[in-house]
Amino acid sequence: MRTRVKDFIEISDYTSLDRLITTLVAIRDSLPESADPELKMRGDDVFGRRLSISYFRELTVREAELHDKYHGVEDADATLDALTEQLGSVEYKRRAA
Repeated sequence: MRTRVKDFIEISDYTSLDRLITTLVAIRDSLPESADPELKMRGDDVFGRRLSISYFRELTVREAELHDKYHGVEDADATLDALTEQLGSVEYKRRAA
């Protein structure tokens, strides 16, 4: 399973274009071939600007476990259906008014 990851790199106000290009090429070369990287500029004059690089990568074993645990919609629906069925079969006595 793949997920999109965001990596933020800080660029100072006075960075040479050659240094920026060298940094971006190094980042691109370090990514897997199927990463499909994207670059966006974010920020403003008050909080500063930064380049945001997002790319796809495989989930780690721990991330995959957590994803299955919290995003297992089919399992949650099956559990909910089973509980609803159990509650529907419970017999109870009414109290006299």
